[in-house]
Amino acid sequence: MATPKVTLKLLINKMERKVVFAEANKDFVDFLFYILSLPVGSIVKLLENKTTTTGCLGDLYQSIEALSETYMQPNQDKNSVLNPKFPKSLTEIPLLLPDNNSYESKPLKFYTCSRIETTFSGYTRHLYLADNPFSSCPICRQTMSCEMTFVSQVASTSTTAAVATKRGFVKDMVTYMVMDNLEVMPMSTISCIAWLNKFNVGDLGSLEEKVVNFGLDEGLKLLKASMECKNVFTTVFLGNKGA
Repeated sequence: MATPKVTLKLLINKMERKVVFAEANKDFVDFLFYILSLPVGSIVKLLENKTTTTGCLGDLYQSIEALSETYMQPNQDKNSVLNPKFPKSLTEIPLLLPDNNSYESKPLKFYTCSRIETTFSGYTRHLYLADNPFSSCPICRQTMSCEMTFVSQVASTSTTAAVATKRGFVKDMVTYMVMDNLEVMPMSTISCIAWLNKFNVGDLGSLEEKVVNFGLDEGLKLLKASMECKNVFTTVFLGNKGA
């Protein structure tokens, strides 16, 4: 399965070998918003998969991996930390998600107490639900390991179509400016001039446009660079980290 890609148009200062800003559409800006939704454990796992450094967080991750389950609370497991669930809507922006089953959306599962009590009206269970089969029932303290059947609501075609057109965070049909430090704003002639003045770009001949593709590899590089520097596009696309 091919990795999804979006297109960016970079405005580059040739003299300084630095990206002034990028012209981007909704898909890329939504991707930036979704980065903030990622749990830290997911970020470490994504970067470790590509043999990039994550500092001491990588060491912490590996030490938790090696830690015996014996030291975990009965209602907790290491997987919830090492492989935290992505926010449900994150699957709409798959640029950071490697093509493997561990990141596929899994069906919801709920559990209840297995204890059945006799009442005047018949038989009844303790009416509590949990999403972890190791949770304890608040009434009898037994493990809530009895799996329930989850019935999802089937959306109508019109509802599904309406949701599809409103996915993500920002509105479509708008072009956005994304600065080298990932600041985001709607693009306009005035904002372009303002930023060119801010960077003291007097000679327009020193500027050039470059169209680049942005996919999984670039997404991981951007994620890593965003935690290390403030000139992300320059670092990722020009290899000039010290610009």
